Amino acid sequence: MDVLNPATEEVIQQVATASAVDVDLAVQAAKRAFETWGATTGAERAVYLRSMSKLVAKRIDALSRLETLDNGKPLAEAVWDMEDVCGCFDYYADAAEALDKRQYEKVDLPLEDFLGELRYEPVGVVAAIIPWNYPALMALWKLAPALAAGCTVVLKPSEITPLSALQLAQIAADVGLPAGVFNVVNGLGAEAGGPLVSHPDVHKVAFTGSVPTGRNIMTEAAKDIKKISLELGGMSPATVLDKTNIERTVEWVMFGCFWINGQICSATSRLLVHENFAEEFIELLTKETKKLVLGDPLDGSVQMGPLVSKVQQQKVLGYIQSAKDEGATVTQGTLPSGDKGYFVPPTIITKVTKSMRVWREEIFGPVLSVMTFKTEEEAIALSNDSEFGLGAAVFTSDNAQLKRVTKALRAGIVWNNCSQPCFVQLPWGGVKKSGIGRELGPFGMNAYLEPKQICTYVADKPFAWYLKA
Repeated sequence: MDVLNPATEEVIQQVATASAVDVDLAVQAAKRAFETWGATTGAERAVYLRSMSKLVAKRIDALSRLETLDNGKPLAEAVWDMEDVCGCFDYYADAAEALDKRQYEKVDLPLEDFLGELRYEPVGVVAAIIPWNYPALMALWKLAPALAAGCTVVLKPSEITPLSALQLAQIAADVGLPAGVFNVVNGLGAEAGGPLVSHPDVHKVAFTGSVPTGRNIMTEAAKDIKKISLELGGMSPATVLDKTNIERTVEWVMFGCFWINGQICSATSRLLVHENFAEEFIELLTKETKKLVLGDPLDGSVQMGPLVSKVQQQKVLGYIQSAKDEGATVTQGTLPSGDKGYFVPPTIITKVTKSMRVWREEIFGPVLSVMTFKTEEEAIALSNDSEFGLGAAVFTSDNAQLKRVTKALRAGIVWNNCSQPCFVQLPWGGVKKSGIGRELGPFGMNAYLEPKQICTYVADKPFAWYLKA
C-alpha cells in the first residue's frame, strides 16, 4: 500500500496491508497477552507508559517530521501533537497508579450486616480504529487509557496515514512492552477494519471517524453485544455576541476553523456574528485570513499545509462549489505556486442560509460559513439546529451571558472566548450524532474498565429469612 506525501503527491513509503487472517493473528496475540497483562498492577503498567513517553520525547523531531510528511499538517502543529502524545502517556500512567488505590473501594450501605466494595477490571481486548487527522494523538487517546486499565489493544490506523502508528509500535517494542499487548494492523476498512470489529474475541471497539462508519460499527458490534465508544462528526458553531476584543476573537475564529487545515471533527466552521457589527468583524476576518501562508508544511514560515489526500481535496472543493451554486459569496486566500499538493485555500462563505450544504454538512476542510443574528435566542437556536453536537464556541465579555448560553447549547464541549483548546484532563465527546461516550480525563479510562460489585455478609448471626432461629 502506497503512502503519499500530500504536499508533493510523491510516494514516501509502502506498508503491508492486513487480511482477515492477519487481523485474527493480531487479535489472538492480544487475547493471549491479556491473561497476564490484565493481571498486572496499575503501578507495573505505569512503568511502561512512562517509558514510552520518554522515548517519544527523545525521538520527537523525527516523529514530528514523519507526521508532517504523512499528514500534511505544518511541522509546528505536528510537534505540538507529539508533546500531547507524551502528556497523554504520562496522565494515564498516573491514572494507572491511582487505580491501584481504588481497588476494593468501600461503599456505604444502608444495612450494617453487609460490606460493599468495588473492584475495577479491564474490559479485555480492544479494537481501536482511528482517523487520519491526528494519526499519533488519536492513537494515544485510545491506547494510553486502554493500556492503563489493563486492556490489550489492536490498533487500525487510517490507510492514508499509517506511519506514526507503526513508530508507536516500534517504541512499545523498544521499551519491552510484552508481546501482544499492543498490535497494529494496516489496511482498508473492508479488509482490516471490518474483520477487526466483527472478531468474536474483541470485547470493545473504540472508533473515531465518520457517522456512516460509526453506524456500521454499531450494527456489527450489536451482533456480539460488544461495548463501543464512538467519536463522530461535527459542525460546531462559533457565536460572537459582542465586539469586545475583536482582534482576539478574530484570531480564535481563524484558529477554530483553519487549524490543521480545517480537518478537525470539532472545527467551529459555522460562524454566527451579531448583525450590529457583522460587517466590521467579517472585514477584519477576511483581511487576516488572506494573510495566511500556504505551502510546504516543513517550511517554518508556512501556516497551512495541504489537505490529507486528493479525495479530501475534491470533497472540500465540491462543497465550496455547491455554496456558489446556491447563491453564497465565496472569498478565499492564496494558493501556493506550483501544481503539486492537495491544497485548498482558507475560505470564508457569506450570504449563507441555514438550508445550504455548507451550513448543515461536515466539510472537514478550511471552510468557514457565516450567518448573522439579531438576538441571543436566535443565536442559540441557530447553533443547536444541527444533527451534530460535539463542540461550540461563545465569545462575549458578559460573564452572565456566557453561563446562560453555555447552558443552552446542546454540545459536549463549550469553549468560552476561545476555540479548540484540548486538555487530557477534560472529557472529550459529543451529543446527538457526534458520538457515544467520552475520551480523555477519568472518563477516558473508565471506558476501558468494568466495575465489579462485591457484597459480603459480615454479621455474626444467621440471616434468618428461611431458616428461623
